Parts: sequence; structure tokens; C-alpha cells
Amino acid sequence: MIKIKPNDIAFDIDGVVADTMSSFIYVAKKEFGINTIKREQITSYWLEECLNVPEEIIKAIINQILEDPFKTRLRPIEGATETLGLLSEFGPIHFVTARPIKEPIEDWLKTVLKKVPSRRIKVHATGQHDIKPQVIKKLGKTFFLEDHLETCKAIHQAGLKAIVFDQPWNQGQIPFTRIKSWQELRKLLELTS
Repeated sequence: MIKIKPNDIAFDIDGVVADTMSSFIYVAKKEFGINTIKREQITSYWLEECLNVPEEIIKAIINQILEDPFKTRLRPIEGATETLGLLSEFGPIHFVTARPIKEPIEDWLKTVLKKVPSRRIKVHATGQHDIKPQVIKKLGKTFFLEDHLETCKAIHQAGLKAIVFDQPWNQGQIPFTRIKSWQELRKLLELTS
């Protein structure tokens, strides 16, 4: 079993810390009257591949989530806030996201991680998946918790250790550690000095 020092790990946000798919389903229903989407249907990271929803509506929903996580009722995944709160006692928590702008999600993180001093929440918005490995390396992190398998592969190829946060869209055989919950991650962390 791997052991992770608190300052050796960074985190993706969507699908790892934030329950973005529940937010997507909420906006689809509330704004577009689409009430047939179930979480289990989301079997691909690229939603247009698995949902019978016009691509322009998918993009409109995603844009709403990117622009206003509060209005779209974005919630943390169970156990995330508690575990990140514990990790913040060891130093800043770094989030590396493919979101194009950091301010809306940074404000959201500071709100849901209210026990974490805001100066310890560091958001790095790359705007694209493929430069995440360079950002993680530059931060001096060894491990990265991610839900997108292609990004996990790129992280692995960069000599870093990807940990897959289990979701319906990232199933299949992988050479990486897979965790199903934040409680499972906590068991891998060395939280005592």
C-alpha cells in the first residue's frame, strides 16, 4: 500500500473535490427541462459521447458551472472537506484544474473549506488538461488525485503518481491506484508527524 506525505499531493477539483455531475444534472433539469439524465449514464468524461443531449446545451450547462458554482448548486463530494481540512494543517493545499479561470472555483473552495485559512488554498487554472503534469511537477508534488484517465496517463508518463478518484466515466483496467472515497484516501495519508 502506498503512503503519501501531506505535502506531496495535489488535487483536481471537478469530479474529485466538487460533485460537478450532480450540478450538471441540476442545471440540465432547472434551466433546460431535461430530467432524464442519471449519474450512471455518464460513462465518458466527454459528455456528448454518452448523453443524448445537444452539444450546445452541454456546453451551455458547463459554462454555467464554470462561471457560477454557487448558482449551479455545486457541492463538495462526501469526505472532501474534512480530509482537506486535515491536510491544510501541514501546509497549503494545491488544486490544479483544467478550468480556464480560477476565481469562481477559488471562491467556492474558500466557502466550502471554511475551516481552512484562505491563504492555504492555492488554485492553479491551466485552461487545458495536457499541461497539468508540468504544473504539478513545478509545484514539487509527487501524487495527484484526478478523475480523468487521459490526464492520469499523462501524469504517469511525466514520472508522477496518479491516483484515480473512482467515477462512472473512468472505469476499466488501469495501472494506477484507484480510490472510491475520500475516506480511502485518508488511509493512504501519513497524517502524523
